[in-house]
This record gives sequence, C-alpha cells and structure tokens, in this order.
Amino acid sequence: MKLYLRLALGFTVFLASQMAIATPVPTPKKSRQKVSFNPPLPPKEPAPGGRIVGGAKRGSCPQVQTELTALVPFNQERPTVTNVWGLTTAAHPTFWFYVPYSQDFPYPVEFVLEDENANPIYQKAIALPKQPGIINISLPADTASLAVEQQYRWFFNVYCDKDKKSPPVYVEGVVKRVNLDPAIAQQLQKATLQQQFAIYAEHGIWHEAITTLAQMRQQSPKDPTLETQWQDLLASIRLSNVAKEPILSVKP
Repeated sequence: MKLYLRLALGFTVFLASQMAIATPVPTPKKSRQKVSFNPPLPPKEPAPGGRIVGGAKRGSCPQVQTELTALVPFNQERPTVTNVWGLTTAAHPTFWFYVPYSQDFPYPVEFVLEDENANPIYQKAIALPKQPGIINISLPADTASLAVEQQYRWFFNVYCDKDKKSPPVYVEGVVKRVNLDPAIAQQLQKATLQQQFAIYAEHGIWHEAITTLAQMRQQSPKDPTLETQWQDLLASIRLSNVAKEPILSVKP
C-alpha cells in the first residue's frame, strides 16, 4: 500500500513538472508611458484672452467640417472668456495650427505677432498646403528675439475677400518666453528627443513639447507609439478632434 502511494505521488509530481514545462509563462506586456501636458496657470494681469477655433463661416469663405484651430492650451474662465496661451523657452518659437483650407483657397491668409503694446513685430502671408491639415509657422532667426517674461499676442487670419474688407476667420492667443530652471535645462542637455518631449510637457512648456513630438513623428511617420502620444498630447488640451489630422510641415 505504501509503495502504491509513493508511486502515485511520484507520478503526480512528474505530471505537474511536465505541464509546467509545456505551458509557456506569459511575458508581461510593456506598459506605455502616457505623457500628458501639465498646463501652468494663465497670468491674471493682463489675462491672455484669445480664440481657439475660427468660428462661423464668413463672407465667401467655404463651409468646413472642422474649423480653423490653434494647437495651443486653453481654459474657459467664464462662458464668455477663453484664455489661449502657451509658454516657450525659444527666442524664435514655432506655432501650430489646423487649417481646413488648401492651396486653391483664393483669399489672403496671414500670421501676425504683436508685442505687449499691440505693435506688430512679425507679419507673414501664409501659402496654404495642397490639402487641409496641421501646419506650423516658425519665427525666422532674423526677426527680433522674444524677450523673457513678456507676453506676445499672435493671430492667424483667414480673410474671405481679396481686399481684407470683411472680418477674417481667425484664431488668437498669447505666447510668453520663460527661462528654464537650471536643473531642468541640464536634464534636457542629456536627454533623447523622446525624453525632451516628456520634460517639456511635464513642466508646461507647450511650444517646445509639441514641436519636439511633431519632429519625431515626421522622422518616424509609421511609429504607432509616437502617433498615440500625439493623440494623447492633444487630448490632454481638449483638442482630440484634430489629433488625427495629417502633419503637413515641420520647418526649422
């Protein structure tokens, strides 16, 4: 009887060991780090104000499914007051917009940047791309550098007549240049582009966060991780509706 029990127990142990060998242990999946933008509080005085989407159809401008949209953080202070603004560390930052019009659009389109006293410091006619999508506008190196701790107001204007007599469809917001904490600046020097994007997003530096990620997407357009991070980034500022639109240009 004892011999029978020993044999049965031995067979059970052998069978369990064979099953353990035959059954693969599932490899834990790598969790994707979700990066969202951490917006700083907007300044109180003067409040940025602004306009995140282009609004209703005007004049001869065609009806569009998705309106002109500035890719910038915004908050709704009151039902009638929207603050549209972002921080940059660059002397000549890059601005991003979803534009629902293409190169056959017959009317003027322009970008304007003003200083705190509403003096224009940069104005550029925009040549639209072949298809609707996301474009960027970089301040040229030969324009005056943005001063640190000053607010600048920008406009993206789409006119609906050749003579600019009627009010444009437009978006408007504020950019402010800041200096990074030396410790954060040191981190950026040693970081990969992916890490730089995460650092900028964590510390509320919008213009460099979106530009860095857009450049990576242009370099690796089929990378699903970068595509998901782009959608996450825009979702974190409540602009999911344009997150899947094509990025049409990345300029220095």
